[in-house]
Amino acid sequence: MAKLESFTRRRFIIGLIATAGCSSVLAETIDRALLGEAKHKVVYQLNKADEEYIDSILFSAGEMLRKYGDDIRIVITLIGPGLHLVGTKPERPITKLARQRAESLAMYGVEFHACGNTMKSLGWEEANLLEYATIVEVGADDLMLLQEQGYAYISW
Repeated sequence: MAKLESFTRRRFIIGLIATAGCSSVLAETIDRALLGEAKHKVVYQLNKADEEYIDSILFSAGEMLRKYGDDIRIVITLIGPGLHLVGTKPERPITKLARQRAESLAMYGVEFHACGNTMKSLGWEEANLLEYATIVEVGADDLMLLQEQGYAYISW
C-alpha cells in the first residue's frame, strides 16, 4: 500500500509541476526534493519506427514502472527513426496505440528525450514535438551521460 500511495504522490506532483509550466529540469529537482532519489534508473534507446519494436520498449518501460513505482526513474532516448514516436506529424507510420502508451507513460513520469541531431536532419523544430518530449543536443551523448549518472542502458 505504501508503494501505491507514494506512486500516487509522484503522479500528483508531476501533474502539478507540469500544470505550472515548469521546465523538466526544475520538475525533476522538485520531484527529487519531495520524494527523494529513486533507487533504480534506466534509459532505453529507441532508434526504430518499427511497430513491434516500439511496442516492446513501451511495454517494458510500463512493466518497470509497475514493478518499482516511485523507486525508478525511466528515460527513453529517441534517436533516428525512433524520434517519430514523439513527432506532432510523424513522417513514419506510428500507431495510435503506441502514441497513447507513450503519452500515458509520460504522465507517470517517464521522460522522453528527443535527439537534436535527428531533429536537425529532419528539419524539425521544438514545435514539431509533442509537449512531453525534451530535446537533448545529441542522443548518443544523452545515453552516455545518463549511464555515467548510474542509469542502466537498455537496447533492443
